[in-house]
Amino acid sequence: MTDPTRHPGSREEDAWLSDEQIEQCAPAETEPFQSPVPTRMISNGEYMPHPQTKQQQHVEFRIKELAETASKKLGISRRHFLEGTGGLAASFIAINEAFGKPFFKVSPVEMYEPAAYAERGTPSDVFVFDDQTHIVRSSTNTPQGLRALAQGPGPVSAGAGFTANPFNGVGGNPAGVDELGSPWTDWNPAQLGPDSPPNPGMPTTALGEFHLGQYINRLYLQAQTSVSIISNANTALFAPPGGGTAVPASNITESLVGEILTGYQTSQCRDFINTLAGSTRALAHGQIYPGPGNLADPAFGDYTQWQIEFVQPDSWKGYNVAFAASASPGAQFMRWRLDDEAIAYPTYAIIDQNKGQLKKHPGFFNICIHKGLSANGTQPFGPNDLPNFGNPDDIVKAATDWRQFNFIIYHSCIRPSFWVLQALQDIENLPGAMPPTLLRDSHGHSVPNIRWSTQFAQIAGGKYQAGAEPSSNSPSSHFPLRNVYAELGTTMASMIVTFPTVWAHLIGQLLYYMGEDHIVFGSDSLWYGGPQWQIDALWRFQIPDQIQDKWKYPSLDHRAKRKILGLNSARLYGLDGSARRPVGAYASPYKQGSLADYASYMQPGSSIDDVLHGPGYPEPIMPASLLPNDNFTKMKRNYAEMGLGRSNTRFGWMRTRG
Repeated sequence: MTDPTRHPGSREEDAWLSDEQIEQCAPAETEPFQSPVPTRMISNGEYMPHPQTKQQQHVEFRIKELAETASKKLGISRRHFLEGTGGLAASFIAINEAFGKPFFKVSPVEMYEPAAYAERGTPSDVFVFDDQTHIVRSSTNTPQGLRALAQGPGPVSAGAGFTANPFNGVGGNPAGVDELGSPWTDWNPAQLGPDSPPNPGMPTTALGEFHLGQYINRLYLQAQTSVSIISNANTALFAPPGGGTAVPASNITESLVGEILTGYQTSQCRDFINTLAGSTRALAHGQIYPGPGNLADPAFGDYTQWQIEFVQPDSWKGYNVAFAASASPGAQFMRWRLDDEAIAYPTYAIIDQNKGQLKKHPGFFNICIHKGLSANGTQPFGPNDLPNFGNPDDIVKAATDWRQFNFIIYHSCIRPSFWVLQALQDIENLPGAMPPTLLRDSHGHSVPNIRWSTQFAQIAGGKYQAGAEPSSNSPSSHFPLRNVYAELGTTMASMIVTFPTVWAHLIGQLLYYMGEDHIVFGSDSLWYGGPQWQIDALWRFQIPDQIQDKWKYPSLDHRAKRKILGLNSARLYGLDGSARRPVGAYASPYKQGSLADYASYMQPGSSIDDVLHGPGYPEPIMPASLLPNDNFTKMKRNYAEMGLGRSNTRFGWMRTRG
């Protein structure tokens, strides 16, 4: 018998749940307790919500108890209390108690005094340098799974086509619940709730949630970011004209078609932001397309040199896992590794030969490499447990051979992809753990083995012993690699709320092996909203004493946090003196300029709107070799002046018998 409440237009009629399932549910707004942080899973009617877990019940009970006591003392209603900073403080206290570990620095007085809450929050004088951010070109406006992952269940995620956690139990990761007992927790309920902001938002440059306008809004107007780097990802496959299965590209032009933002568009966004602000607020990555084939592209010529001339990169971004390397002109692009002398080293050489760029772009020798977040088949002894999918076996040789470069390893090489349940299982020896669950370094100290990241930290710290990770082919590292850095984008965001135990161990290991001077902050915004919630979470986070003492991790103190949040990157990008003073500080060079009026400068038909709707490069394409005064031409002239002839070496195969 059909439920009589399912009349046309009703919520019940619109739900995909069966009558039996509806009988087990109730409208979410009838929940008498609306917590500042989620304490139960909410469904939009497209899937059956999981029941409240025991840990969630404990958190909810404790928040209620704290709120009841505090609201009476303050002489306000409990609802009023929960809507303010006191409610957030109560939530942090309850979460710490539920975990039995003080992950977040919070005191009871913060429930009563907003000034006390603000005092423990991120100080206004912290210099924030966001080392990894993303913009999507305006011609692309599609829903994003990463936003849904962070936003949790609700109408926005469902409207974007996501009715379950898009990364839980997929890509080689085990399925299950996080440390809050939920399969899909909202990472940031204060700024990234289930009802807003939209995914992907309006299809305009100003209003699209992942487009330039909202980038300016969330990075510079809603957060205390002083400087950010606009990154780009050459991970696109090429869809043949007329349809068909997408395949790796065979030239640069084919690859640029599918990118979310090309190197040229990245530079144009940088220049637009800085002109609007009247100061340097944004920097831009160039793209690493390695291999001999990309030094002789049919349209661009030497694409690395072309970018140096047309993009003026502040640093470089590369993806080993991307089909971006070309062994020869016209060859289908392939994945690559950092220490490949035939593929990677010729591109490094071009960058090195342009060292004059360091005068204008002090970060020009910063090689930022995406490693990690690549779980499919990358488990120990899996078919993809390789450097070209993200493991760190190629770091020792590359960083040793090219000591003039800084290798900034994005995501800190974390293996599990976005949902780090596997790492928690390994740390706590839970069912499903993969041995060895401890990794012993060359000095005899053992720590929990967070796959790829622990090994990476030991390699960078000069304490990795070959064979310690049985599935690895990395050589031992006998001395610290001072030109290797760990970057925190997505890795921290995906852990700090939902898997805080994993985060405590990861940041502890990075501090222990690499030191506070070799860790840099990146938010991976706009995938997870603006960066302020991550800045605040990092500032409040502390490694619990029992974890720190047992494994001998250094303290994540305020000095370390200031270095990680900005001062380390300031050094890497040559920002000194007043350039390390945050926005609003006396004599700070960073200005808001006309940033608040961004929408009026990017209307349809404006130059920046045209660039972000265009092909991703200026037309007609002028190859680097035809530029009259480019560095490539100068190098060729120098070769001639030195009497050096061309190389007649051939690459490939020749027949020598019958």
